[in-house]
Amino acid sequence: MADSSDINTVLTNSLSPDATLRHAAEQQLSQAAETNFSQYLVTLVQELANEGAQSHIRAAAGIALKNAFSAREFARQAQLQAKWLQQTDQETKTRVKQLTLETLASSSSQASQASAQVIAAIATIELPRNEWPDLMHALVKNVSEGSEHQKQASLTTIGFICESQDVELRSSLIQHSNAILTAVVQGARKEEPNREVRLAAITALGDSLEFVGNNFKHEGERNYIMQVICEATQAEDSRIQQGAYGCLNRIMALYYENMRFYMEKALFGLTILGMKSDDEDVAKLAVEFWSTVCEEEIAIEDDNAQVESSEQMRPFYNFARVATLEVVPVLLQLLTKQDEDAADDEYNISRAAYQCLQLYSQAVGAAIIQPVIQFVEANLRADDWHLRDAAVSAFGAMMDGPEEKLLEPIVKSGMQPLISMMEDPSLHVRDSTAYALGRITETCSEVIDPAVHLDPLITSLFNGLMSSPRMAASCCWALMNLAERFGGEYGAAQNPITPHFNQCVTNLLAVTAKLDGDATVRTAAYEVLNVFVQNAANDSLPAVASLSDVILQRLEETLPMQSQVVSVEDKITLEDMQTSLCTVLQAIIQRLDKEITPQGDRIMQVLLQLLNTINGKSGVPEGVFAAISALANAMEEDFAKYMDAFAPFLYNALANQEEPSLCSMAIGLVSDITRSMGERSQPYCDQFMNYLLNNLRSTALANQFKPAILQCFGDIAGAIGGHFEAYLSVVAVVLQQAATVTASAEGSYEMFDYVISLREGIMDAWGGIIGAMKGSDKTNVLEPYVQSIFELLNTIAQDPNRSEALMRAAMGVIGDLADAYPNGQLVEVFRQDWITSMIKETRSNREFQQRTIETARWAREQVKRQISGQGMIQT
Repeated sequence: MADSSDINTVLTNSLSPDATLRHAAEQQLSQAAETNFSQYLVTLVQELANEGAQSHIRAAAGIALKNAFSAREFARQAQLQAKWLQQTDQETKTRVKQLTLETLASSSSQASQASAQVIAAIATIELPRNEWPDLMHALVKNVSEGSEHQKQASLTTIGFICESQDVELRSSLIQHSNAILTAVVQGARKEEPNREVRLAAITALGDSLEFVGNNFKHEGERNYIMQVICEATQAEDSRIQQGAYGCLNRIMALYYENMRFYMEKALFGLTILGMKSDDEDVAKLAVEFWSTVCEEEIAIEDDNAQVESSEQMRPFYNFARVATLEVVPVLLQLLTKQDEDAADDEYNISRAAYQCLQLYSQAVGAAIIQPVIQFVEANLRADDWHLRDAAVSAFGAMMDGPEEKLLEPIVKSGMQPLISMMEDPSLHVRDSTAYALGRITETCSEVIDPAVHLDPLITSLFNGLMSSPRMAASCCWALMNLAERFGGEYGAAQNPITPHFNQCVTNLLAVTAKLDGDATVRTAAYEVLNVFVQNAANDSLPAVASLSDVILQRLEETLPMQSQVVSVEDKITLEDMQTSLCTVLQAIIQRLDKEITPQGDRIMQVLLQLLNTINGKSGVPEGVFAAISALANAMEEDFAKYMDAFAPFLYNALANQEEPSLCSMAIGLVSDITRSMGERSQPYCDQFMNYLLNNLRSTALANQFKPAILQCFGDIAGAIGGHFEAYLSVVAVVLQQAATVTASAEGSYEMFDYVISLREGIMDAWGGIIGAMKGSDKTNVLEPYVQSIFELLNTIAQDPNRSEALMRAAMGVIGDLADAYPNGQLVEVFRQDWITSMIKETRSNREFQQRTIETARWAREQVKRQISGQGMIQT
């Protein structure tokens, strides 16, 4: 990069579609930055500011300059910012900032756009540190006095700065709100003749709204901002209209409490007019405005339902309910604007209207019924498929809001017509009908009469599933809802699904057998099969047992496929199939329980072969581990015969800190296996404990692993009894250290949750250890740790941040300690008032489950026995 021709060549190549040229150029730029960072910056900014250079070269210089002190990855970003702050001399900084600001006036839009990005990147570093105090003043001056190009580029720069997600920058922008507003509102006014300037201003205004809360508190300023935005919704340029409606959406989300006057005077009419716009992007944003209104009002009602006094209640204006009869008919008409060729994930006006109608239903409840039913009755039998599709979609969309008792007669009368519409000649209508049936089965399943509806409903859903991949997701969802709703009580001889169970399984096996079929459909069908097995009545267990043979055979058939994989797509498809089969196998094992034992050898053989054939990172081992966990729980001590073969895979997973989800699964599996095998797990516990302790000390694993590991210690102790003494001294130190972790009053919710989970893990660990030592007459080895256990119990008693699970575990430990020392050794501790209060508070909490209350009662009885003869405890 010695002369300008070299610079031009490197910068041009940095944008080349040729990967080799581009990589070489990037390497040269990187080397130049490392050699002399300040010189590198000056070279680039001079080329960016060079009016004689070609626009694409100037843009490339700007991109390289921006990338010199900004990056997507947080750690890399911090490194680059440090280079600007610590390795760049003041003269260079001043030169870079001066030239980039000057380039905002360039007639080359590519150069000025690149300069805007560079300035925003520098602002991210300097504004939070008050190191570029005159930046905003300079941008405001550009907007008021500069050329058209300079105005637009300066407004774009403000937008880039305001849209940054950097936390420190966003906090610092509040002090610049006046300057930001001055610039963007001036540029967004209807008096601004240049459309590009006005568009840049309205875009920047949308990005800045979060920082102008203080300005919104002042009625005069607020009125002017709202006037400018409302006028922009009527601009001739639809892009400006879109920006204005985007601003209104954000304002409603940020400043709902200030919107009553504007809704009454302008926004009702403007947004309904916008929803009817011929420009689909404008119409979508106007629809989204009402979605935002509904989301805010749903949230406010939820918040107000939880406050303790009326002073704490948030303002609630019922905007959605007041406008129901004006907004909902427009939404219903927009539902008819379906695009026959739209992709499944394409967001168009009809889908925006559907989402808004769902939210409207949640926000206004019963008020939605009358306009929707009128629309459905008028269009359900229409000749135009658009109208039929809109009618059935609207019917499904309103299921989430009104009370079930109000929907019951409507759904009852609508079930047969809906089921018949699963035969509609239009695939769009059939797909929407399947989704509507899914909504009904999820929210109003009580209305479905098994004797009348179940047979035609299941038949129609399977016909839909088998007829079109497009319908598969909706049909599968509805079928899963039916299986869960009509599964009845676990262990019942029969349930309403029983007469249909065998045919459903046959149909699902037929769908999943198509190896050349749609992989997404196959995965969804396996999920349905999984749910049907989970909810099978006892009379269907022979069919479940037969299903195990089919699933195992299919798993066995996937093993040679591993060697046939030639592409990433092949690998994903095969692994999805193996994971689905493992999930169904897990459900079969759990449902058959001990009856699966005769199949145990075959199951472990194929699962171990699966583990052997997997190369590299894969989600399949997690599915395999889940199935093995179910088998261990079912076979209990008999699972021991598989441990020598399986243990190496389990150890590897425990050591695999690069795949946290697999490592987490392995930790849970250690708990399952030790609980199932009891003392027969002892030969493997040295290795288990080593890996668990290593994971506990690891900085690679997140804190969320620690509670599960501590709980695992308790499970191991419960399994091997007195043999756990070998690990007690090390584990006790770990538990005591964990007990010192607390959350400050200013701490995050995540930290509070973590501390509660950690204490649950500690209590579970001590519960298992105390029981193990008592059962083997070794309670004397616990005595050095009893005081620290009570200290943590006292901390828990005093801390208002606690969960039911923590209190249940604490009650268990109190009872276990009292039971472990029956001769009154701990009587003085147990007579303390805080223990009495803690037990009483838990026992009398009506929100707790019965098992928690029973544990507290048991703890109270154990404490009474502990101190009997020396005064009775009163709780």
